[in-house]
Amino acid sequence: MKSRSTLATWLSSLDGSRLARVLEARKDAMSPPGPRSVGELADRLQRPGSVALALPRLVLPHLQVAEALAALGAPTSRDALAELLGATDDETTRELDVVLEVLADQALVWPDGAGKLRMAGPLRQAWDAPLGLDAPLERLLAGATSEDLRGMLAALGIKPPGTKPQRLAALVAHHSNPEQVVRLVSKAPAAVRKLLERRAEGTPGQPQSIVFGAPGPGLEPGARWALERGLLIQDRHAYGPARMPAEVTLSLRGPGWHAPFAPLPPSVRSASVTPAEVDHEASAAATAFASRAVSVLSACSGTAPTRLKSGGIGARELARIGKAAQADDAVVRLVLETAYAAGLLGRDGDRVAPTEAYDAWAELEPPEQFAVLLQAWRNLPLTPTESRDEDNKALPALAGAPPCNGCVQSRHGLLDAAGQLPAGQGATVTSGLGPLVTWHRPLAHSSPLDGTPFATVIREAEILGVLARGALSAFGIHLRTGDTEALGMECRRLLPSATATARIGADLTAVVTGTPSARLASLLNSVADRETSGTASVWRFSAGSIRRALDAGRVCDDITADLAAVAAGPLPQPLSYLIADTARGHGRVRVAPAACVIHGDEPALLAELAAHRKLAKLGLQQLAPTVLISRSPLDTTLATLRAEGYAPVAETAEGTVRVEKPRPQRAAAPVPAPRGAGARDSGRIAATGTAKKPAPVDPNTLAAQLLAPPTTPEPAPFDGGPPFATDTEEIVAGWAKHLPYSDVRQLAHAIDADAPIIVDYVATSGNRTVRTLSRLELDPPYLEAWCHLREDKRVFTLSRIHGVMSPVPE
Repeated sequence: MKSRSTLATWLSSLDGSRLARVLEARKDAMSPPGPRSVGELADRLQRPGSVALALPRLVLPHLQVAEALAALGAPTSRDALAELLGATDDETTRELDVVLEVLADQALVWPDGAGKLRMAGPLRQAWDAPLGLDAPLERLLAGATSEDLRGMLAALGIKPPGTKPQRLAALVAHHSNPEQVVRLVSKAPAAVRKLLERRAEGTPGQPQSIVFGAPGPGLEPGARWALERGLLIQDRHAYGPARMPAEVTLSLRGPGWHAPFAPLPPSVRSASVTPAEVDHEASAAATAFASRAVSVLSACSGTAPTRLKSGGIGARELARIGKAAQADDAVVRLVLETAYAAGLLGRDGDRVAPTEAYDAWAELEPPEQFAVLLQAWRNLPLTPTESRDEDNKALPALAGAPPCNGCVQSRHGLLDAAGQLPAGQGATVTSGLGPLVTWHRPLAHSSPLDGTPFATVIREAEILGVLARGALSAFGIHLRTGDTEALGMECRRLLPSATATARIGADLTAVVTGTPSARLASLLNSVADRETSGTASVWRFSAGSIRRALDAGRVCDDITADLAAVAAGPLPQPLSYLIADTARGHGRVRVAPAACVIHGDEPALLAELAAHRKLAKLGLQQLAPTVLISRSPLDTTLATLRAEGYAPVAETAEGTVRVEKPRPQRAAAPVPAPRGAGARDSGRIAATGTAKKPAPVDPNTLAAQLLAPPTTPEPAPFDGGPPFATDTEEIVAGWAKHLPYSDVRQLAHAIDADAPIIVDYVATSGNRTVRTLSRLELDPPYLEAWCHLREDKRVFTLSRIHGVMSPVPE
C-alpha cells in the first residue's frame, strides 16, 4: 500500500505533458473505462500483467538498471544504484539518468519524496535472484529465534544485545560492512573459503518447496562454520540448500565488482548505401515474394494440402507445393503462415484450404496483396521459416504451436535495430545486426539452430524486402511505426502493378515479366505448365497441358480466343497447330463406367430392358443393339431383372455360364485347441504332424490356481483407489494424463530413486520416439533429464509421455 501511495504522490506531482507521456507509454495497462483518479491510475500501473506487458519492450540497459534496483531492494538511493552499476564518470551518469527517465515514463521506477528510488512491486518478482544475489540477511533471518541470533553474534565475537530486534540489527550491521566480512572469511578454514567464494560467484540456491516430504541434501564441507556465523542461512527445518545473504555476496565479490550496464548499443560494421540502391533491392525482393505467394496459394487452391494427424502440413506436402510454385521451403512456409494469419487460409477437416477472403485477395493488385502478407508477418506469434526442432527434425507448417511473444519481439527488435543505423549506412554483414537486436530486445527469442543470433528472422526480412543492403527499406520504416497507410503507398511505389499480358513465343513458351494478374495466372496454369517464377515467370505449352484444359471442359476455340486476348502479339502458328491437333484427337475414345454388361441375341428384348421404367435404377445404357451396360453390381442387376419377371443368367470372366449351385458350408479351419500349452502343441501337430508330449503339471498347483479369487488391477487414486504413495506420484499423475497408474508409479519411483527409465515420447513434431533417460529432475509440467539418445540434457513434457518401462539390466 505504501508503494501505491508513493506512486500516486509522484503521479500527482507531474505536469500535464509528463503525465500524458506516462499514460501513452503504459496504454497497454489501461482497460476501459479510463482511470477516474490518480490513485486508480496508480493501482492499474501496479498490476502484475501491466509489468509483464512492458518488460519485453525494454532495451538492455533498462532491464539492467531494473535488475540492479531489484537486487538492492528498493527503495534505495540513486547514489547506491550508480555505485553498483559503476556509473562514476559524467557520461555514464548521464546515460543512467536517461534510463531512469524512461523507466519513470513507464511507471516502473519513480522517485519518492525522500529522494529514494522505488519500483513497481511486480517488477521485483521478475527475477528470482537479481544479479545472482539472494534475499537480504534481514529477510532470510525473519524466522530465526532470538537464541539463534545470540549464537551467531557470539561466534562473531560480538556481545549479544538483550532483545531479538537489537540482535538482528547488530548482525545486519556487521554483515553490511564489506571489510568486516572479508576479514572474517580470510580467517576461515580453507574449505570454508572455497565454499563461500564459489557461492558468491554463482547463482544462489533458491529455497526448494517441500514436495516429497524429505529434508534437503546434507551440508557441504565447511558449511557448518559459515552457518554458525550467519554467512550462510539454513532453513530452520533444514529444507533446501543453505542460502547466502546478498550483503555477504557483495562483500565477497569485492569493491571492484559492478553490475553489468551497457547504456550504448553495440557497434555494427557498416558501409555507405544510397536510398535508390535500397529501394531497388527491396523492390526486387518484394516483387519476387509477391509472385511466389500468388503461386503458392494458387497451388493450395488447386489441391488443398492435407494436414498430418499430429497437426500441421508435413514435409511431403510442403515439397509438393514448392515444386508446383517453383519456390523453396522457406518461402512456402513464410507464405502459408502469413496467409493463415491474414485469414486467407483456414482448416477444413483434415485439409487446409483457401477461404472466401482469398478470392477477394486474389483479385487485388500485387502491391495490395504484398501489403496484406507483410502486415501479417509483423505480428506473427512464431518464426515461420524455423523448419527444424532442437533434435534437427523437420517441423510441420501451420502446426498451431502456442503463441511465442519472444518471436514477435525478435521481429520488432530487428526493426528497431536496423532503424537505429545512421542514415545512408547499411550493415556490411547482416548477421552483425544480431547483437544489436539483442540489445534492443533482450527477451526476444532466437532459434537455437541459428548459427548467429537472430539469423532466421534476419533472413525472413531479406526475403520480404524489409531489409535491403543491410539497411531498413521503406517497407521496414513504415512497418516499424505501424503506419498502414504509408506502408500501402510504399508498396504501390516499389511494386509494379500486375501484368495482364504474356509474350507467347514459337517455342511454345509464355513469358510474363513482373507479377501476373490473377486472371492471367489462372489461364496459363490451366493450359500450360509453370517452369519458373520470380521477377519473370515462364509457362510451357504441351499436348499434355492442352489435354488437361480440354478434360476440364474447355473447347478448342475458347482456348485459342482466351490466349489471343492475353498475348502481346498474334498467337504463334506452332501453338495454334498444337491446340487444334490435340483437340482433334480428344474424345475419340470414350470410357464409360460400368459394373456389369448385359448382352443377348434379341435386340428387341434388350431395347425393352433399356426402356423399362422399373429398371431405371440400374442405370442401364445401350451401347449396341445387343449390348447394354449396367452401373449396378452383377448380383444386384440379376436380382432386379428376376424380380421383374426376366430370366437372366450370369457369366464368368471366361464367358461361360456361372452355375449357381449352393455349396455346403464348411469351417475354414479346424476347431482351435484350448489355450495354454495344449493349444501350442495342437498347432504344432497340424504343422508338423507330430505331437510333443506335454510337460506334467502338479494337480495341487492347478487346484490352488482355480480356487484363488480373481485379481483385478488396483484402481488409481483419482478413481477411488488408495491415496498416492508419494507426492511425486500425485504430481506425475496430475500432468501425465496418458499414463496408466502402474506407469505413473514406475516413473515416480525412478524420479525419487534417481534411477534410469525408458519412456515412449511423442515430440512436438508428432514423431514417436523411445528415449532412455537418467538424472531425472521433476519441474512440473516438465521433466528435465539426460537423454542417452541425444547425449545431452533435454526437457520433456509430462503430458507427451505415453508409456514407461524399466531398462534391461546389463
